[in-house]
Amino acid sequence: MHFPQKTLADWLAHCEQLHPKTIDLGLARSRTVAERLGLRFTMPVITVAGTNGKGSTCAMLEAILLQAGYRTGVYTSPHLVHFEERCRLRGEAVNEAALLPHFEAVEAARLASPEGGAEVSLSYFEFTTLAILRCLAEASLDVVILEVGLGGRLDTVNLVDADCAIVTSIDLDHTELLGPDRERIGFEKAGIFRSGQLAVISDPMPPDSVLKVAADLGCDVWRLGVDYNFSGDQLQWAWSGRGRRYSGLAYPALRGANQLLNASGVLAALTGLRARLPVTAQAVRNGLAMVSLPGRFQIVPGQPALVLDVAHNPHSVAALTVNLDAMGFYPRTHAVLGAMADKDLSAMLARVAPLVDVWYFCDLPTPRAASAEQLVQSFTAWQSQAANEAERQRRVTVACFKTPQEALDAAALAADPADRIVVFGSFYTVGGVLQNGVPKLSAKHLSN
Repeated sequence: MHFPQKTLADWLAHCEQLHPKTIDLGLARSRTVAERLGLRFTMPVITVAGTNGKGSTCAMLEAILLQAGYRTGVYTSPHLVHFEERCRLRGEAVNEAALLPHFEAVEAARLASPEGGAEVSLSYFEFTTLAILRCLAEASLDVVILEVGLGGRLDTVNLVDADCAIVTSIDLDHTELLGPDRERIGFEKAGIFRSGQLAVISDPMPPDSVLKVAADLGCDVWRLGVDYNFSGDQLQWAWSGRGRRYSGLAYPALRGANQLLNASGVLAALTGLRARLPVTAQAVRNGLAMVSLPGRFQIVPGQPALVLDVAHNPHSVAALTVNLDAMGFYPRTHAVLGAMADKDLSAMLARVAPLVDVWYFCDLPTPRAASAEQLVQSFTAWQSQAANEAERQRRVTVACFKTPQEALDAAALAADPADRIVVFGSFYTVGGVLQNGVPKLSAKHLSN
Protein backbone atom coordinates (compact mmCIF):
# COMPACT_ATOMS: atom_id res chain seq x y z
CA MET A 1 0.00 0.00 0.00
CA HIS A 2 1.01 3.59 -0.55
CA PHE A 3 0.02 6.22 2.00
CA PRO A 4 0.04 10.03 1.75
CA GLN A 5 1.90 10.31 5.06
CA LYS A 6 5.61 10.83 4.40
CA THR A 7 7.03 12.00 7.74
CA LEU A 8 6.62 11.08 11.39
CA ALA A 9 4.79 14.38 11.93
CA ASP A 10 2.35 13.36 9.17
CA TRP A 11 1.68 10.02 10.86
CA LEU A 12 1.22 11.52 14.32
CA ALA A 13 -1.26 14.05 12.94
CA HIS A 14 -3.08 11.16 11.23
CA CYS A 15 -3.19 9.16 14.50
CA GLU A 16 -4.78 12.09 16.32
CA GLN A 17 -7.77 12.09 13.95
CA LEU A 18 -8.66 8.39 13.88
CA HIS A 19 -10.55 7.77 17.11
CA PRO A 20 -13.34 9.74 18.80
CA LYS A 21 -11.83 9.40 22.31
CA THR A 22 -8.35 10.44 23.45
CA ILE A 23 -8.27 7.70 26.10
CA ASP A 24 -10.27 4.54 25.41
CA LEU A 25 -9.07 1.67 27.57
CA GLY A 26 -9.48 -1.85 26.21
CA LEU A 27 -7.46 -4.43 24.29
CA ALA A 28 -9.93 -5.65 21.68
CA ARG A 29 -9.08 -3.13 18.95
CA SER A 30 -5.32 -3.29 19.54
CA ARG A 31 -5.35 -7.10 19.73
CA THR A 32 -7.13 -7.37 16.38
CA VAL A 33 -4.47 -5.22 14.70
CA ALA A 34 -1.61 -6.95 16.56
CA GLU A 35 -2.85 -10.34 15.34
CA ARG A 36 -3.03 -9.05 11.77
CA LEU A 37 0.55 -7.80 12.17
CA GLY A 38 1.71 -11.15 13.54
CA LEU A 39 3.27 -9.27 16.47
CA ARG A 40 5.53 -11.61 18.44
CA PHE A 41 8.41 -11.20 20.90
CA THR A 42 11.07 -13.91 21.02
CA MET A 43 13.28 -12.25 23.64
CA PRO A 44 12.61 -11.76 27.39
CA VAL A 45 10.16 -8.93 28.11
CA ILE A 46 9.99 -6.89 31.33
CA THR A 47 6.80 -4.84 31.79
CA VAL A 48 6.55 -2.05 34.39
CA ALA A 49 3.33 -0.60 35.80
CA GLY A 50 2.59 1.67 38.76
CA THR A 51 1.41 5.15 39.70
CA ASN A 52 4.91 6.59 40.10
CA GLY A 53 8.43 5.30 39.52
CA LYS A 54 7.80 3.52 36.21
CA GLY A 55 10.13 5.68 34.14
CA SER A 56 12.94 5.54 36.71
CA THR A 57 12.58 1.77 37.00
CA CYS A 58 12.78 1.34 33.21
CA ALA A 59 15.81 3.64 33.01
CA MET A 60 17.72 1.71 35.70
CA LEU A 61 16.89 -1.65 34.13
CA GLU A 62 18.12 -0.36 30.79
CA ALA A 63 21.31 1.15 32.21
CA ILE A 64 22.33 -2.03 34.05
CA LEU A 65 21.49 -4.36 31.15
CA LEU A 66 23.43 -2.14 28.73
CA GLN A 67 26.42 -2.31 31.07
CA ALA A 68 26.05 -6.10 31.08
CA GLY A 69 26.41 -6.08 27.29
CA TYR A 70 22.82 -6.74 26.27
CA ARG A 71 21.08 -5.20 23.27
CA THR A 72 18.17 -3.43 24.96
CA GLY A 73 14.93 -1.98 23.69
CA VAL A 74 12.71 0.32 25.75
CA TYR A 75 9.22 1.69 25.24
CA THR A 76 8.17 4.52 27.53
CA SER A 77 5.55 7.26 27.45
CA PRO A 78 4.77 10.07 27.29
CA HIS A 79 7.72 11.97 25.82
CA LEU A 80 9.08 15.30 27.00
CA VAL A 81 10.09 17.00 23.73
CA HIS A 82 10.40 14.58 20.78
CA PHE A 83 8.15 11.59 20.04
CA GLU A 84 11.21 9.47 19.24
CA GLU A 85 12.10 9.52 22.98
CA ARG A 86 9.38 6.89 23.45
CA CYS A 87 11.48 4.18 21.78
CA ARG A 88 15.11 3.53 22.66
CA LEU A 89 17.23 0.92 20.88
CA ARG A 90 20.55 -0.02 22.50
CA GLY A 91 20.36 3.08 24.68
CA GLU A 92 19.62 5.60 21.92
CA ALA A 93 16.35 7.19 20.85
CA VAL A 94 15.09 5.66 17.61
CA ASN A 95 15.36 7.81 14.50
CA GLU A 96 12.36 8.82 12.42
CA ALA A 97 13.32 6.75 9.38
CA ALA A 98 13.41 3.55 11.45
CA LEU A 99 9.84 4.15 12.73
CA LEU A 100 8.09 4.98 9.45
CA PRO A 101 7.81 1.40 8.08
CA HIS A 102 6.11 0.33 11.31
CA PHE A 103 3.53 3.12 11.14
CA GLU A 104 2.80 2.04 7.57
CA ALA A 105 2.45 -1.59 8.67
CA VAL A 106 0.03 -0.69 11.47
CA GLU A 107 -2.07 1.41 9.10
CA ALA A 108 -2.23 -1.40 6.54
CA ALA A 109 -3.25 -3.90 9.22
CA ARG A 110 -5.76 -1.48 10.69
CA LEU A 111 -7.50 -0.93 7.37
CA ALA A 112 -7.98 -4.57 6.43
CA SER A 113 -6.99 -8.12 7.29
CA PRO A 114 -5.94 -10.79 4.77
CA GLU A 115 -9.38 -12.35 5.27
CA GLY A 116 -11.12 -9.08 4.47
CA GLY A 117 -11.81 -8.02 8.04
CA ALA A 118 -13.31 -4.66 8.89
CA GLU A 119 -11.37 -1.44 9.44
CA VAL A 120 -10.33 -0.90 13.08
CA SER A 121 -10.43 2.45 14.82
CA LEU A 122 -7.34 3.06 16.98
CA SER A 123 -6.59 5.87 19.43
CA TYR A 124 -3.35 7.85 19.13
CA PHE A 125 -1.84 5.84 22.00
CA GLU A 126 -2.95 2.48 20.58
CA PHE A 127 -1.65 3.20 17.08
CA THR A 128 1.71 4.61 18.17
CA THR A 129 2.24 1.88 20.77
CA LEU A 130 1.62 -0.85 18.19
CA ALA A 131 4.09 0.80 15.79
CA ILE A 132 6.78 0.94 18.48
CA LEU A 133 6.07 -2.62 19.66
CA ARG A 134 6.56 -3.85 16.09
CA CYS A 135 9.79 -1.84 15.85
CA LEU A 136 11.10 -3.45 19.04
CA ALA A 137 10.01 -6.96 18.07
CA GLU A 138 11.96 -6.78 14.79
CA ALA A 139 15.09 -5.00 16.07
CA SER A 140 17.30 -8.03 16.95
CA LEU A 141 17.32 -7.30 20.68
CA ASP A 142 18.26 -9.39 23.72
CA VAL A 143 15.68 -7.89 26.09
CA VAL A 144 12.73 -5.50 25.85
CA ILE A 145 11.48 -3.21 28.63
CA LEU A 146 7.92 -1.88 28.35
CA GLU A 147 6.40 0.91 30.44
CA VAL A 148 2.64 0.82 30.84
CA GLY A 149 0.94 4.05 29.80
CA LEU A 150 -2.18 3.97 32.00
CA GLY A 151 -3.31 1.31 34.45
CA GLY A 152 -2.11 -2.07 33.21
CA ARG A 153 -4.82 -4.63 32.57
CA LEU A 154 -6.37 -2.72 29.65
CA ASP A 155 -3.29 -0.85 28.42
CA THR A 156 -2.06 -1.66 24.91
CA VAL A 157 1.34 -2.68 26.31
CA ASN A 158 -0.43 -5.56 28.05
CA LEU A 159 -0.90 -7.30 24.69
CA VAL A 160 2.63 -8.58 25.26
CA ASP A 161 3.13 -11.42 27.75
CA ALA A 162 5.80 -10.33 30.23
CA ASP A 163 8.45 -12.74 31.49
CA CYS A 164 8.83 -10.35 34.43
CA ALA A 165 6.23 -7.80 35.58
CA ILE A 166 7.13 -5.03 38.03
CA VAL A 167 4.50 -3.05 39.92
CA THR A 168 5.96 0.09 41.49
CA SER A 169 4.20 2.44 43.92
CA ILE A 170 0.39 2.53 43.79
CA ASP A 171 -1.56 5.65 44.66
CA LEU A 172 -4.62 7.61 43.58
CA ASP A 173 -4.41 8.91 40.01
CA HIS A 174 -6.72 8.63 36.99
CA THR A 175 -9.45 7.55 39.41
CA GLU A 176 -12.18 8.24 36.83
CA LEU A 177 -10.64 5.50 34.65
CA LEU A 178 -9.01 3.08 37.09
CA GLY A 179 -11.21 3.21 40.18
CA PRO A 180 -11.72 5.26 43.34
CA ASP A 181 -9.24 3.60 45.71
CA ARG A 182 -5.87 1.82 45.90
CA GLU A 183 -7.50 -1.62 45.89
CA ARG A 184 -9.22 -1.10 42.56
CA ILE A 185 -6.24 0.72 41.07
CA GLY A 186 -3.94 -2.05 42.30
CA PHE A 187 -6.12 -4.65 40.57
CA GLU A 188 -5.72 -2.77 37.29
CA LYS A 189 -1.93 -2.49 37.70
CA ALA A 190 -1.62 -6.19 38.56
CA GLY A 191 -3.22 -7.03 35.23
CA ILE A 192 0.30 -7.19 33.76
CA PHE A 193 1.13 -10.32 35.82
CA ARG A 194 1.26 -13.62 33.95
CA SER A 195 0.62 -17.15 35.16
CA GLY A 196 3.73 -18.71 36.71
CA GLN A 197 5.97 -15.79 35.75
CA LEU A 198 8.08 -13.43 37.84
CA ALA A 199 6.11 -10.67 39.63
CA VAL A 200 8.05 -7.97 41.49
CA ILE A 201 6.05 -5.80 43.89
CA SER A 202 8.12 -2.80 45.00
CA ASP A 203 5.35 -0.86 46.75
CA PRO A 204 6.17 -1.12 50.51
CA MET A 205 2.45 -1.48 51.36
CA PRO A 206 0.79 -3.04 48.32
CA PRO A 207 -3.00 -3.29 48.14
CA ASP A 208 -4.38 -6.74 48.89
CA SER A 209 -5.73 -6.85 45.34
CA VAL A 210 -2.18 -6.94 43.92
CA LEU A 211 -1.17 -9.82 46.17
CA LYS A 212 -4.37 -11.73 45.36
CA VAL A 213 -3.91 -11.44 41.58
CA ALA A 214 -0.31 -12.67 41.92
CA ALA A 215 -1.37 -15.58 44.14
CA ASP A 216 -4.27 -16.58 41.87
CA LEU A 217 -1.90 -16.70 38.89
CA GLY A 218 0.74 -18.68 40.76
CA CYS A 219 3.37 -16.02 40.07
CA ASP A 220 6.93 -16.21 41.36
CA VAL A 221 6.41 -13.24 43.69
CA TRP A 222 9.24 -11.01 44.87
CA ARG A 223 7.79 -8.62 47.45
CA LEU A 224 9.68 -5.78 49.13
CA GLY A 225 10.15 -6.53 52.81
CA VAL A 226 9.43 -10.23 52.33
CA ASP A 227 11.55 -11.60 49.46
CA TYR A 228 14.05 -8.76 49.24
CA ASN A 229 15.08 -5.72 51.22
CA PHE A 230 17.46 -2.78 51.25
CA SER A 231 19.26 -0.66 53.82
CA GLY A 232 21.43 2.40 53.62
CA ASP A 233 23.28 5.17 55.38
CA GLN A 234 24.43 8.59 54.18
CA LEU A 235 27.23 7.17 52.04
CA GLN A 236 26.05 3.87 50.54
CA TRP A 237 23.32 1.27 50.47
CA ALA A 238 22.91 -2.50 50.31
CA TRP A 239 20.40 -4.92 48.83
CA SER A 240 19.63 -8.53 49.74
CA GLY A 241 17.23 -11.01 48.20
CA ARG A 242 16.83 -14.70 47.54
CA GLY A 243 20.29 -16.09 46.94
CA ARG A 244 22.02 -12.77 46.27
CA ARG A 245 23.36 -9.73 48.06
CA TYR A 246 24.90 -6.43 46.97
CA SER A 247 26.74 -4.31 49.52
CA GLY A 248 28.57 -1.00 49.41
CA LEU A 249 26.49 0.31 46.51
CA ALA A 250 26.70 3.97 45.55
CA TYR A 251 23.36 5.72 45.44
CA PRO A 252 21.67 5.76 42.00
CA ALA A 253 22.52 8.73 39.82
CA LEU A 254 18.79 9.54 39.71
CA ARG A 255 18.16 11.93 42.59
CA GLY A 256 15.60 11.52 45.34
CA ALA A 257 15.07 9.31 48.37
CA ASN A 258 12.32 7.36 46.56
CA GLN A 259 14.84 6.05 44.01
CA LEU A 260 16.04 3.34 46.40
CA LEU A 261 12.58 1.78 46.25
CA ASN A 262 12.79 1.75 42.46
CA ALA A 263 16.38 0.49 42.40
CA SER A 264 15.53 -2.30 44.84
CA GLY A 265 12.70 -3.50 42.59
CA VAL A 266 15.10 -3.44 39.65
CA LEU A 267 17.62 -5.64 41.48
CA ALA A 268 14.83 -8.04 42.48
CA ALA A 269 13.76 -8.34 38.83
CA LEU A 270 17.30 -8.90 37.58
CA THR A 271 17.99 -11.45 40.31
CA GLY A 272 14.78 -13.30 39.45
CA LEU A 273 15.79 -13.32 35.77
CA ARG A 274 19.44 -14.23 36.33
CA ALA A 275 19.11 -17.64 34.66
CA ARG A 276 18.12 -15.92 31.36
CA LEU A 277 19.80 -12.52 31.74
CA PRO A 278 22.81 -12.84 34.02
CA VAL A 279 24.40 -9.56 35.10
CA THR A 280 27.58 -8.99 37.07
CA ALA A 281 27.89 -6.91 40.23
CA GLN A 282 30.04 -4.48 38.27
CA ALA A 283 27.30 -4.00 35.67
CA VAL A 284 24.90 -3.19 38.51
CA ARG A 285 27.29 -0.65 40.01
CA ASN A 286 28.10 0.97 36.68
CA GLY A 287 24.49 1.05 35.54
CA LEU A 288 23.19 2.69 38.71
CA ALA A 289 26.06 5.20 38.60
CA MET A 290 25.43 6.17 34.98
CA VAL A 291 21.63 6.12 34.69
CA SER A 292 19.95 9.34 33.63
CA LEU A 293 16.34 10.35 33.06
CA PRO A 294 15.38 13.94 32.25
CA GLY A 295 12.62 15.51 34.30
CA ARG A 296 12.83 13.29 37.38
CA PHE A 297 14.02 15.61 40.14
CA GLN A 298 16.54 16.92 37.64
CA ILE A 299 18.62 19.67 39.23
CA VAL A 300 20.15 22.09 36.74
CA PRO A 301 23.02 24.01 38.38
CA GLY A 302 22.88 27.75 38.01
CA GLN A 303 22.00 30.95 39.78
CA PRO A 304 19.17 30.51 40.55
CA ALA A 305 19.10 26.70 40.74
CA LEU A 306 16.50 25.02 38.54
CA VAL A 307 14.60 21.83 39.43
CA LEU A 308 12.63 19.95 36.74
CA ASP A 309 10.18 17.26 37.84
CA VAL A 310 7.24 15.67 36.02
CA ALA A 311 5.43 15.05 39.34
CA HIS A 312 1.73 15.28 38.49
CA ASN A 313 -0.26 13.65 41.29
CA PRO A 314 -0.32 13.95 45.12
CA HIS A 315 2.00 10.99 45.69
CA SER A 316 4.73 12.16 43.32
CA VAL A 317 4.38 15.78 44.49
CA ALA A 318 4.85 14.56 48.06
CA ALA A 319 8.11 12.89 46.97
CA LEU A 320 9.13 16.10 45.18
CA THR A 321 8.47 18.07 48.37
CA VAL A 322 10.69 15.75 50.44
CA ASN A 323 13.44 16.09 47.86
CA LEU A 324 13.12 19.89 47.77
CA ASP A 325 13.34 19.97 51.55
CA ALA A 326 16.54 17.93 51.42
CA MET A 327 18.21 20.48 49.11
CA GLY A 328 18.85 22.87 51.99
CA PHE A 329 18.00 26.53 52.46
CA TYR A 330 16.96 28.88 49.66
CA PRO A 331 15.70 32.42 50.39
CA ARG A 332 12.77 31.99 47.99
CA THR A 333 11.29 29.21 45.91
CA HIS A 334 9.58 30.09 42.62
CA ALA A 335 7.23 27.45 41.19
CA VAL A 336 6.15 27.06 37.56
CA LEU A 337 3.03 24.86 37.47
CA GLY A 338 0.90 23.56 34.63
CA ALA A 339 -1.41 20.59 35.19
CA MET A 340 -4.20 18.49 33.73
CA ALA A 341 -7.74 19.46 34.70
CA ASP A 342 -8.50 16.05 36.24
CA LYS A 343 -5.73 16.19 38.84
CA ASP A 344 -6.34 16.53 42.59
CA LEU A 345 -4.75 19.96 42.75
CA SER A 346 -5.78 20.60 46.35
CA ALA A 347 -3.92 17.51 47.56
CA MET A 348 -0.89 18.46 45.46
CA LEU A 349 -0.86 22.01 46.84
CA ALA A 350 -1.26 20.81 50.41
CA ARG A 351 2.08 19.05 50.09
CA VAL A 352 4.25 21.55 48.22
CA ALA A 353 2.67 24.98 48.73
CA PRO A 354 4.33 25.66 52.12
CA LEU A 355 7.70 25.66 50.33
CA VAL A 356 6.67 28.05 47.54
CA ASP A 357 6.88 31.85 47.72
CA VAL A 358 5.98 32.82 44.13
CA TRP A 359 3.66 30.94 41.75
CA TYR A 360 3.76 31.08 37.94
CA PHE A 361 0.75 29.19 36.63
CA CYS A 362 0.73 28.36 32.92
CA ASP A 363 -1.47 27.02 30.14
CA LEU A 364 -0.46 23.76 28.45
CA PRO A 365 -0.90 22.78 24.77
CA THR A 366 -3.54 20.08 25.28
CA PRO A 367 -7.32 20.22 25.76
CA ARG A 368 -6.97 18.01 28.85
CA ALA A 369 -5.10 20.75 30.71
CA ALA A 370 -6.47 23.25 33.19
CA SER A 371 -5.92 26.84 32.11
CA ALA A 372 -3.62 29.10 34.09
CA GLU A 373 -6.68 31.04 35.25
CA GLN A 374 -8.34 27.84 36.48
CA LEU A 375 -5.18 26.92 38.37
CA VAL A 376 -5.20 30.32 40.06
CA GLN A 377 -8.84 29.84 41.07
CA SER A 378 -8.03 26.41 42.48
CA PHE A 379 -5.04 27.79 44.36
CA THR A 380 -7.06 30.67 45.82
CA ALA A 381 -9.82 28.30 46.93
CA TRP A 382 -7.30 25.92 48.48
CA GLN A 383 -5.45 28.71 50.29
CA SER A 384 -8.65 30.10 51.80
CA GLN A 385 -9.49 26.65 53.16
CA ALA A 386 -6.00 25.62 54.23
CA ALA A 387 -6.00 23.94 57.63
CA ASN A 388 -2.86 25.82 58.65
CA GLU A 389 -3.64 29.38 59.75
CA ALA A 390 -0.10 30.51 58.89
CA GLU A 391 -0.54 29.21 55.35
CA ARG A 392 -3.83 31.09 54.99
CA GLN A 393 -2.19 34.32 56.11
CA ARG A 394 1.04 33.94 54.14
CA ARG A 395 1.40 36.48 51.34
CA VAL A 396 2.18 34.62 48.11
CA THR A 397 2.58 36.16 44.66
CA VAL A 398 0.61 34.57 41.81
CA ALA A 399 0.73 35.19 38.04
CA CYS A 400 -0.57 33.56 34.82
CA PHE A 401 1.30 32.76 31.60
CA LYS A 402 0.46 31.30 28.21
CA THR A 403 3.33 28.79 28.10
CA PRO A 404 5.75 27.09 30.50
CA GLN A 405 8.65 28.90 28.82
CA GLU A 406 7.07 32.31 29.40
CA ALA A 407 6.49 31.37 33.03
CA LEU A 408 10.10 30.24 33.44
CA ASP A 409 11.38 33.42 31.79
CA ALA A 410 9.38 35.52 34.26
CA ALA A 411 10.62 33.46 37.20
CA ALA A 412 14.24 33.78 36.07
CA LEU A 413 13.78 37.55 35.77
CA ALA A 414 12.29 37.87 39.25
CA ALA A 415 14.57 35.43 41.09
CA ASP A 416 17.68 36.36 43.03
CA PRO A 417 20.87 34.33 42.39
CA ALA A 418 20.44 32.36 45.63
CA ASP A 419 16.80 31.43 44.94
CA ARG A 420 15.55 28.29 43.23
CA ILE A 421 12.92 27.64 40.57
CA VAL A 422 10.95 24.39 40.39
CA VAL A 423 9.03 23.42 37.24
CA PHE A 424 6.48 20.62 37.75
CA GLY A 425 2.92 19.38 37.32
CA SER A 426 3.02 17.55 33.97
CA PHE A 427 5.24 16.14 31.25
CA TYR A 428 3.94 19.05 29.16
CA THR A 429 5.17 21.57 31.73
CA VAL A 430 8.70 20.18 31.92
CA GLY A 431 8.80 19.46 28.20
CA GLY A 432 7.75 23.04 27.54
CA VAL A 433 10.96 24.40 29.09
CA LEU A 434 13.16 21.77 27.42
CA GLN A 435 12.14 22.57 23.84
CA ASN A 436 15.45 24.31 23.14
CA GLY A 437 17.60 22.17 25.41
CA VAL A 438 18.25 22.32 29.13
CA PRO A 439 17.95 25.97 30.31
CA LYS A 440 21.04 27.57 31.82
CA LEU A 441 19.91 30.28 34.19
CA SER A 442 21.92 33.32 35.17
CA ALA A 443 20.10 35.80 37.40
CA LYS A 444 19.87 39.41 36.25
CA HIS A 445 22.13 40.45 39.12
CA LEU A 446 24.94 38.39 37.62
CA SER A 447 24.49 39.43 34.00
CA ASN A 448 24.40 43.19 34.49
